[in-house]
Amino acid sequence: MENLRKKGITLLKVAISAALLYFIFTKIPFSEVLAIVKRSQPLYVVGALVFFVLSKIFAALRLNLYFHKIGVLLTQKSNLKLYLLGMFYNLFLPGGIGGDAYKGYYVKQHFEVPTKKVVTVLLIDRLSGLLLLFVFACILGVTMEVPVLLPFTWLIGLCIPMSILIFWGLQRRFFTYIVAVFWRSCAMSALVQLAQLACVLMILQALNIQVSTMEYLFIFMISSIVSVLPLTIGGIGSRELVFLYGALWLGLEEDRSVGISMLFFLITAFVSFLGIWYHFQKPSLNTKP
Repeated sequence: MENLRKKGITLLKVAISAALLYFIFTKIPFSEVLAIVKRSQPLYVVGALVFFVLSKIFAALRLNLYFHKIGVLLTQKSNLKLYLLGMFYNLFLPGGIGGDAYKGYYVKQHFEVPTKKVVTVLLIDRLSGLLLLFVFACILGVTMEVPVLLPFTWLIGLCIPMSILIFWGLQRRFFTYIVAVFWRSCAMSALVQLAQLACVLMILQALNIQVSTMEYLFIFMISSIVSVLPLTIGGIGSRELVFLYGALWLGLEEDRSVGISMLFFLITAFVSFLGIWYHFQKPSLNTKP
């Protein structure tokens, strides 16, 4: 029954992704978006790839901060291998064992640590990344001169310290054993988002987009928040939908906007697929002495 439920969820996610992509490409011809991506400049694409990899290294280092607080003293090398395997499962095997679930399962196999603590640190790690996504989106929202946002600039600015304080307060109240790494994890999350923003800047250059840089970065931040929701396969469809309507809302070119999303997904898929090595050759979890 549980296996049937998982397969049903997978099929639903595939259906939602397919429906969203179909809807998007009824608004914008797929051939136009594909042509834009094909004309991308390889050197800048390589630059985007480097910054994306860097963002994932920072994300893995952040997760290892939490692992160490629950007694899972993984070396950074072992943790990076496990993180890459999780990326592969997240994107290519979402219906069977998701990346986060597998990391938790694998850690439990090798360490005597309570399941509740493993689940907690994986969840907090995700929320830490989401927090900084929200913070960076707010920063971009405040700095942009978009008429519809101007009346709410003070509120958007206020959301930045409030969101950080609320997240810190919740950890201090309910998860005292990890609160000591709160600020270091936030710093790592900031580096993750800075590297991803640099990745998107490289993609903009690759697609020869020289205008409305802040607006495209803002749309990317919002799309990243939306793609975290477990509604589609690896965020496929949901991210492109945000780029489409973000472009319409901000008066940008829809085909180029969706092209940014597609190129970012291709980079994500390429890096995630490298984790297939550790699917067949399971990583050994070495620990620090």
